[in-house]
Amino acid sequence: MPVITVEASKLTKEQKAKIVKEFVSKASEIMNIPEQAFVTIIKENEFDNIGTGTELLSTKTKA
Repeated sequence: MPVITVEASKLTKEQKAKIVKEFVSKASEIMNIPEQAFVTIIKENEFDNIGTGTELLSTKTKA
């Protein structure tokens, strides 16, 4: 059972569905494993929990 894990900021339900569909489709093609065998886990992170460079992403997006 292959597992695809995606970490991102907040996503809409539509974005999550598209990620699952496209990532699994491509991974299935590359690995020659049926799409039904894949599990996809999406972890959403608040901007306060993401740093870029020396700043929190929440600080950068307020400017």
